Amino acid sequence: MTNRPPRKPISPTAALNKAAALCARSEQASGDIYAKLTGWGLTTEEADGVIKQLISENYLNDERYARAYCRDKMRFNGWGRIKVAFMLKSKGIGKSHIEAVLAEVNEEEYIATLRRLLQAKWRDVRGKEPMQARASMMRFAASRGFEPNVFYPVIDEVIGGDSDA
Repeated sequence: MTNRPPRKPISPTAALNKAAALCARSEQASGDIYAKLTGWGLTTEEADGVIKQLISENYLNDERYARAYCRDKMRFNGWGRIKVAFMLKSKGIGKSHIEAVLAEVNEEEYIATLRRLLQAKWRDVRGKEPMQARASMMRFAASRGFEPNVFYPVIDEVIGGDSDA
């Protein structure tokens, strides 16, 4: 492994152009862009200025990012509200944006996703002792970030709907 010399810091204008191109390709969180800017050698003041300009030109919008992130993680990764909220918070998204986005979640689609995941999990655990299988399903739903008051009835439905249970 070769040791590369540290990169030469780039100018704020070059960083702005580079960050704008990145934001134009896909939604980005302002915290992620801030980390990139400081990694490119900008001072905190310069990075703050670039962030403000990206926001004013609508390249960066944390609520828009949160909406896209939430939609994708729920649809493609099968995540629940708790996990999505935790990950958005870890990316520096504000509580008000997180709450607004989670309030928009379609409850029917949310429960349908959970039901699909739990039916697949049930196929793996239904041969186990009943209490052990139920506990496994609960841990699985909780690990995906679904709320207990949502997953308990769906687990009962999936287990109760199985004629072999």
